[in-house]
Amino acid sequence: MRPSWDEYFMNIVELVKTRSTCLRRQVGALIVKDKRILASGYNGAPVGCKHCVEIGCLRDKLGIPSGQRHELCRATHAEQNAIVQAAYSGTSVRDSVMYVTTQPCVLCAKLAINAGITKIIFKGDYPDDLSMELLQEAGVRVIKFEEPEDALNIQT
Repeated sequence: MRPSWDEYFMNIVELVKTRSTCLRRQVGALIVKDKRILASGYNGAPVGCKHCVEIGCLRDKLGIPSGQRHELCRATHAEQNAIVQAAYSGTSVRDSVMYVTTQPCVLCAKLAINAGITKIIFKGDYPDDLSMELLQEAGVRVIKFEEPEDALNIQT
Protein backbone atom coordinates (compact mmCIF):
# COMPACT_ATOMS: atom_id res chain seq x y z
CA MET A 1 0.00 0.00 0.00
CA ARG A 2 1.23 3.47 -0.83
CA PRO A 3 2.02 5.53 2.30
CA SER A 4 0.39 8.89 2.98
CA TRP A 5 2.70 11.91 2.82
CA ASP A 6 2.93 12.00 6.62
CA GLU A 7 3.81 8.29 6.73
CA TYR A 8 6.37 8.77 3.97
CA PHE A 9 8.15 11.65 5.72
CA MET A 10 7.98 9.96 9.14
CA ASN A 11 9.59 6.85 7.64
CA ILE A 12 12.38 9.04 6.26
CA VAL A 13 12.89 10.78 9.59
CA GLU A 14 13.21 7.36 11.26
CA LEU A 15 16.09 6.64 8.89
CA VAL A 16 17.66 10.08 9.51
CA LYS A 17 17.77 9.42 13.26
CA THR A 18 20.02 6.39 12.74
CA ARG A 19 22.91 8.85 12.12
CA SER A 20 22.57 10.16 15.70
CA THR A 21 25.58 9.83 17.98
CA CYS A 22 23.65 10.40 21.21
CA LEU A 23 23.88 7.59 23.73
CA ARG A 24 20.54 8.42 25.38
CA ARG A 25 18.09 9.08 22.57
CA GLN A 26 18.31 9.04 18.79
CA VAL A 27 16.26 11.84 17.23
CA GLY A 28 15.73 12.76 13.61
CA ALA A 29 14.12 15.81 12.04
CA LEU A 30 13.03 16.72 8.55
CA ILE A 31 11.83 20.07 7.23
CA VAL A 32 9.39 19.87 4.34
CA LYS A 33 7.60 22.45 2.22
CA ASP A 34 5.16 21.70 -0.60
CA LYS A 35 5.95 17.97 -0.20
CA ARG A 36 9.64 18.61 -0.86
CA ILE A 37 12.42 17.98 1.64
CA LEU A 38 14.34 21.14 2.48
CA ALA A 39 16.67 19.85 5.21
CA SER A 40 17.27 17.05 7.66
CA GLY A 41 19.02 16.78 10.99
CA TYR A 42 19.87 14.35 13.76
CA ASN A 43 21.25 14.92 17.23
CA GLY A 44 25.01 14.90 17.64
CA ALA A 45 28.03 17.00 18.52
CA PRO A 46 28.88 20.09 16.45
CA VAL A 47 31.07 19.69 13.37
CA GLY A 48 34.68 19.00 14.34
CA CYS A 49 33.83 18.05 17.94
CA LYS A 50 33.96 14.59 19.46
CA HIS A 51 30.70 12.71 19.74
CA CYS A 52 29.31 11.11 22.88
CA VAL A 53 29.74 7.67 21.32
CA GLU A 54 33.49 8.42 21.42
CA ILE A 55 33.87 10.05 24.83
CA GLY A 56 30.73 9.21 26.81
CA CYS A 57 27.66 11.14 27.84
CA LEU A 58 28.20 14.22 30.01
CA ARG A 59 24.53 14.18 31.06
CA ASP A 60 24.80 10.59 32.29
CA LYS A 61 28.00 11.40 34.18
CA LEU A 62 26.28 14.35 35.89
CA GLY A 63 23.01 12.46 36.49
CA ILE A 64 20.88 14.98 34.60
CA PRO A 65 17.32 13.79 33.92
CA SER A 66 15.78 13.96 30.46
CA GLY A 67 14.14 17.30 29.69
CA GLN A 68 16.36 19.34 32.05
CA ARG A 69 19.54 21.42 31.71
CA HIS A 70 19.70 21.26 27.91
CA GLU A 71 22.84 23.39 27.92
CA LEU A 72 24.81 20.58 29.58
CA CYS A 73 25.08 18.40 26.51
CA ARG A 74 27.60 18.10 23.69
CA ALA A 75 24.89 17.43 21.12
CA THR A 76 22.97 19.83 18.98
CA HIS A 77 19.37 18.67 18.74
CA ALA A 78 18.00 17.21 15.51
CA GLU A 79 15.57 20.10 15.00
CA GLN A 80 18.36 22.63 15.53
CA ASN A 81 20.60 20.80 13.05
CA ALA A 82 17.84 20.73 10.42
CA ILE A 83 17.21 24.48 10.79
CA VAL A 84 20.96 25.18 10.69
CA GLN A 85 21.42 22.95 7.63
CA ALA A 86 18.75 24.94 5.80
CA ALA A 87 20.34 28.25 6.85
CA TYR A 88 23.81 27.01 5.84
CA SER A 89 22.57 26.38 2.30
CA GLY A 90 20.48 29.56 2.18
CA THR A 91 17.14 27.74 2.19
CA SER A 92 14.18 29.47 3.82
CA VAL A 93 12.06 27.25 6.07
CA ARG A 94 9.31 29.83 6.42
CA ASP A 95 5.83 28.27 6.20
CA SER A 96 7.25 24.75 6.30
CA VAL A 97 6.42 21.57 8.23
CA MET A 98 8.85 19.85 10.57
CA TYR A 99 8.67 16.10 11.07
CA VAL A 100 10.49 14.88 14.16
CA THR A 101 10.76 11.57 15.98
CA THR A 102 10.31 13.18 19.41
CA GLN A 103 8.32 16.16 20.70
CA PRO A 104 10.58 19.24 20.52
CA CYS A 105 12.13 20.64 23.68
CA VAL A 106 11.60 24.29 24.58
CA LEU A 107 14.85 25.37 22.86
CA CYS A 108 13.90 23.67 19.60
CA ALA A 109 10.33 24.97 19.86
CA LYS A 110 11.61 28.56 20.13
CA LEU A 111 13.90 28.09 17.12
CA ALA A 112 11.10 26.54 15.06
CA ILE A 113 8.78 29.42 15.94
CA ASN A 114 11.35 32.05 14.98
CA ALA A 115 12.32 30.17 11.80
CA GLY A 116 8.72 30.39 10.59
CA ILE A 117 7.86 26.70 10.79
CA THR A 118 4.07 26.55 10.91
CA LYS A 119 3.42 22.89 11.70
CA ILE A 120 5.25 20.18 13.64
CA ILE A 121 4.40 16.50 13.38
CA PHE A 122 6.12 14.34 15.99
CA LYS A 123 6.07 10.78 17.28
CA GLY A 124 7.50 10.30 20.75
CA ASP A 125 6.77 12.28 23.88
CA TYR A 126 9.29 14.44 25.71
CA PRO A 127 8.94 15.88 29.24
CA ASP A 128 8.69 19.56 28.33
CA ASP A 129 5.30 21.24 28.80
CA LEU A 130 6.68 24.74 28.16
CA SER A 131 7.59 23.83 24.58
CA MET A 132 4.02 22.80 23.82
CA GLU A 133 2.68 25.93 25.52
CA LEU A 134 4.92 28.22 23.45
CA LEU A 135 4.14 26.44 20.19
CA GLN A 136 0.42 26.76 20.86
CA GLU A 137 0.76 30.43 21.83
CA ALA A 138 2.70 31.15 18.62
CA GLY A 139 0.06 29.45 16.48
CA VAL A 140 2.25 26.53 15.36
CA ARG A 141 0.08 23.50 14.65
CA VAL A 142 1.41 20.52 16.58
CA ILE A 143 0.24 17.02 15.72
CA LYS A 144 1.23 13.76 17.36
CA PHE A 145 1.71 11.20 14.60
CA GLU A 146 -0.05 7.91 15.09
CA GLU A 147 1.43 5.01 13.17
CA PRO A 148 -1.23 3.20 11.08
CA GLU A 149 -1.54 -0.47 12.00
CA ASP A 150 -0.81 -1.66 8.48
CA ALA A 151 2.07 0.74 7.79
CA LEU A 152 5.40 -0.38 6.42
CA ASN A 153 7.93 0.37 9.14
CA ILE A 154 11.62 0.94 8.70
CA GLN A 155 13.38 -1.09 11.36
CA THR A 156 16.10 0.84 13.18
